Amino acid sequence: MNISIQSKSGIPIYEQITRQLRDAITAGELKAGEPLPSIRGLAAELAISVITTKRAYEDLEKEGMVYSVPGKGFFVDNPDMEFLAEKQTLGLEEGLAKWAAEAKKAGLSKSEAMDMLEILYDGE
Repeated sequence: MNISIQSKSGIPIYEQITRQLRDAITAGELKAGEPLPSIRGLAAELAISVITTKRAYEDLEKEGMVYSVPGKGFFVDNPDMEFLAEKQTLGLEEGLAKWAAEAKKAGLSKSEAMDMLEILYDGE
């Protein structure tokens, strides 16, 4: 399992784990039924608390991304990809709304903001 933790990012460690595992599941890197590392194993690998790892796994379980089998561990579930895509789109809309408000506050015209977005989107 290749999880990278940035201790100075300002994002809680459990959330970093949750995001990276969610991304791996939605990208198909982790398949339905595939076991996740044990809570203790992942905690040891990342040199973090088992409580932090447990929180990340429990959050993923609440989202329907993984499921637990008592005595066996956590496994990748078969999530509703359409729902996840809609949830991701909603998150993007919220982020863009914040961005648009900041652009207005900074005095950018709609045209300037759209140009900026186009440049960023195209990666220029």
